[in-house]
Amino acid sequence: MASYATRVRTDAARWAAEGIIDAKAAAAIVADVEAHDRRSLSFGSILAVMAALLFGAAILIFVAANWEAIPRLARVGALFAVIAFGYVGGAVLKLRDHAAIAEAVWLVAAAAFGGSIALIGQMYHLSGDETDAILTWCAGTAVAAAALRSGPLTIAAVTLAAAWMFLREVDFWRDTTFPYHFLAIAAVLWLISRWTGSARARHLLLLSLVLYGVLLAAETDILSVAPVLAAISAAVFGVAIALPGDVEKVARIDGMLPVHALLGFLTGMALTQFEIGDTAGPGFAIAAAATLAGIVAAVVLAGRESRGLRWIAYVGFAFELCLIYVVMIEGMLGTAGFFLVAGLILGLFALVVIRIEKRMAAPHGLQGASS
Repeated sequence: MASYATRVRTDAARWAAEGIIDAKAAAAIVADVEAHDRRSLSFGSILAVMAALLFGAAILIFVAANWEAIPRLARVGALFAVIAFGYVGGAVLKLRDHAAIAEAVWLVAAAAFGGSIALIGQMYHLSGDETDAILTWCAGTAVAAAALRSGPLTIAAVTLAAAWMFLREVDFWRDTTFPYHFLAIAAVLWLISRWTGSARARHLLLLSLVLYGVLLAAETDILSVAPVLAAISAAVFGVAIALPGDVEKVARIDGMLPVHALLGFLTGMALTQFEIGDTAGPGFAIAAAATLAGIVAAVVLAGRESRGLRWIAYVGFAFELCLIYVVMIEGMLGTAGFFLVAGLILGLFALVVIRIEKRMAAPHGLQGASS
């Protein structure tokens, strides 16, 4: 698939040829898009980050190997040297306009910080929970991200926070409490992501909050938490649709908040239906109807602005039909009736989707003329 900049160059040339814009405007549009495209992730920067992740993995594995042949002070000093040279060297590279390499070096330094935590605990046999070490690693990475205004370090800090939350909850070998304060950690990381300008970190934080709702439901009571998750997600979706400009000023995720809200809604409703699915009673029917209604409302209200949202809605619709079939249909006659009804519903839904897609694909000017 062609990149955004490539498509704009093609479209700008076509617009100029058709007289929609002049050649000077076309050149200005292409220049602006290419300038912003160069500031985004390039193939070279992706390779640099991948190399940094490999170096970081090598450091962590080296620490895990318990290199007894090297004196303790030498081991600690080597890791601290990597941390110092990584952060300072990355800052120098950033000032010399080598941003991609600088971010990669900072990731190596962050990995060395995590390795030093593990090494010191290993050498001196410090007691404690491994998840506490991950949380300390997260805190150090977050401080570095804020100090250096680094997007990749912000993403790394969010990833470590999500890993801490998950491991804290699924730790079967210890009597650990649920990580309720992840919400406070997420709020701090959200502020850091605003400071560093990392929209990807905010996307990851929103997905982590959905995971938090799932883990909380599993820890406490699904029927007490899952409907609340769905209701909060629906409310966020409504606010994002009603006040898109104001919401985007806060979220700054390129108008993608409705997509995350739809994911949260579908997750909450799926958990609710799984919990009450054995009864196949009116409660399940109400939940299924609410899910289908929410999917249709999401496509109608926000489908035009987001192709990703439409695909999530379509997949959710198909999943809901399968879930209804598994829970409510019994016997061959019931199966045949289900497929008949489902075929009719799916056919009507396909007609609605086709009409919506055509309206979304139609130019705004033609729509206004036709109306």
